Amino acid sequence: MVKGSERSRGALCAGLAAAALIVPVGTSLMTSAAPAQAQRSAMPMMMSEATALQASLARESQRAAYSPATGVRFTKQQNVFLKSALAVDFTFRKATVTLPLFRGTAPGGASVYYIITDASDFNVARRMGLNYAPKMVHAAGTPGAQRVTLQGGVMSFAGNVDFSPAYQVTPGDPPTYFPPKSFRPGAFGDANWSSMAVLPSGLVLNVQMVQNASGAHDRLKAIDLRRRTVTMSLLDGMHDGKQYYYHLVTDVSADLPAVLEKGVFTPRLDKVPAYGKSRPGDRSALLGFSPVLNGRTDAGSGQDQGFSTSLRNGGIDPINIFPIPPRNSDASRSNNYSPLWDAHVSMWTPAAVAAGRVKRVVSLGELGRLVRSGQMTNAVINPPGAGNSFIAGLRSTRAIINCPVVAQPDLPPR
Repeated sequence: MVKGSERSRGALCAGLAAAALIVPVGTSLMTSAAPAQAQRSAMPMMMSEATALQASLARESQRAAYSPATGVRFTKQQNVFLKSALAVDFTFRKATVTLPLFRGTAPGGASVYYIITDASDFNVARRMGLNYAPKMVHAAGTPGAQRVTLQGGVMSFAGNVDFSPAYQVTPGDPPTYFPPKSFRPGAFGDANWSSMAVLPSGLVLNVQMVQNASGAHDRLKAIDLRRRTVTMSLLDGMHDGKQYYYHLVTDVSADLPAVLEKGVFTPRLDKVPAYGKSRPGDRSALLGFSPVLNGRTDAGSGQDQGFSTSLRNGGIDPINIFPIPPRNSDASRSNNYSPLWDAHVSMWTPAAVAAGRVKRVVSLGELGRLVRSGQMTNAVINPPGAGNSFIAGLRSTRAIINCPVVAQPDLPPR
């Protein structure tokens, strides 16, 4: 296990313990102006909300709220983006992240427990040690988001998650093992649940409930309610020729991808705009990426990839292809990172399969070259529509996988 070493965690940050925010249900500062303008005018309220959330966590965990002085000191080689992480284990195929665990309330008032990974505001992200995801602002005011309230730093949700179903998947027939013969997600978000939580100020946070009275998230490995920590499994991926693009799957807008990625099936997420739009100037909270449908299935070869290898090998990482990492020091609106990944599933053509050319695709640039040469194309599951020039001209599969990126360590490839 490779972890960062903690700095001294002294007394709680001055002023946090007294912070609280009470806002009437239905109040939002985002309703009267364009998202970016409204977010700037709401800055004081956003920072008050962030302070209140940190204060509540600090009181209940008896651990200092995150700050650059109290956070874990990860090394440059470990390259951890999510600064509020308490520990990261980079072990191949067994990677995990330990995160602060917040307490909230479900409809009816029962306690639930959740994590926060991304914020739509740069200053809030820095304050809380989150990834900065400015594109998430486009989820506010849409049917795909969830309006929440705060009282005393405790978030009250409009929706809830049912963790009681038994996760189940039966692989299909070789050679692709896809589609599965049968499947069922292990958790279902109700009609009001979305991980895009819009606070009264209009701030959008990427939250995920990980435990409630019905059970726990399928990626939860350990939880400590007293210390308010949770350990979740991470998935690997490829970016710009490098392996170990470690990300956490939280929830997914469609049922089959939710099974393949072991996330909460959240139908409401499907209403977040806009599929096939991945440029910084697009009014879209989504960012395109490409899973492979029919990659090689020989796990351990260093060439395995795709839904096929995951189904054949007990749910191992499909090694999806990602375009960019988080850019948490870039406060500009041209920052294109979002944890809401718009799947553009690719597949090897029959001719490429017959010629034995199937290998692990390691970058978006390589994917583009393979598509242009006729060796890869749109997966058969992609519906009709316009191609996305950002993702090799492929069509959107119309499935959102919420994958906050945790780290991209500099380690030898496997």
